[in-house]
Amino acid sequence: MVVLLTLLVPLSALAAWSELEIGDRDRFVATMAPLASDPPVQDAVADRITEQAMRQLDVGPLEGEVRDLLHDAVRSFTTTASFRAAWRTASVAAQSAANQVLTEDTDKAVTLDLAPVTDQVKRQLRDDGVPFADRIPVRHTEITVLKADGLGGRRDVAQGLRTAGIWPAVGTVVVAGLAVAGAAFRRREGRGRRARRGLVVTGTGFAAGGLLLFLAVGAARGFTLDGLPDDGDRAAAAAVYDALTSSLRTTSWAVLAAGLALAAVCWLLGRLRRGRPVPRSTGRFT
Repeated sequence: MVVLLTLLVPLSALAAWSELEIGDRDRFVATMAPLASDPPVQDAVADRITEQAMRQLDVGPLEGEVRDLLHDAVRSFTTTASFRAAWRTASVAAQSAANQVLTEDTDKAVTLDLAPVTDQVKRQLRDDGVPFADRIPVRHTEITVLKADGLGGRRDVAQGLRTAGIWPAVGTVVVAGLAVAGAAFRRREGRGRRARRGLVVTGTGFAAGGLLLFLAVGAARGFTLDGLPDDGDRAAAAAVYDALTSSLRTTSWAVLAAGLALAAVCWLLGRLRRGRPVPRSTGRFT
């Protein structure tokens, strides 16, 4: 029972997460929204837009000055409300791509399209009279968050969990109930002791499952980032991954703490009851 619970707890959490966090567009976008104010993300956006723009601009000996001017302008733009609106637009497209990875056999990468940001930057710089602003190309400049072709068998697992839906959670409840019921049918012990033993088993399984979930989220983070270049994309992808999996980490700690508390309390109650003196008979009859 402990082994089954240890496996079912993280599977249940991941299945729910894939449906509620990735499959729900509004929730996904709401989770991504605070990243518009995250410095690594803002730096990655400024670096990528500047890099792509300078590839298309021929400014001769003024390249260094124009590059610095453009980078500073984009970096400043990332602190505005207009950038947050453009980031929201990019997040909607990213949610669609991430959902496809979990439901379809596609090698399409999950990216953040910065074209809306570039367009806003170009308009602002042109209105401010910045030289060469009208020559900035608006292209589908992207920050790669996840490469689907690098997931291998892990994508099959993710797709299976998405298909399973609520059934892993149902299985978790059933196994927990069986653990308590199975202990209750042991006839060699008192009823209270049997119930406590079943609850200790259940709490231990939940605690181990919470720990396994935490380790799985950490391992998946490494797999996700290993396929990306060590540059701004990787820093931005790390911020996105941490934001999207924040609920999983919270769940893992909550389940771990609750499981340990349940097992510890029931075990201590059993020890205390064992230590109680057995009432002695007075030998009197009525």
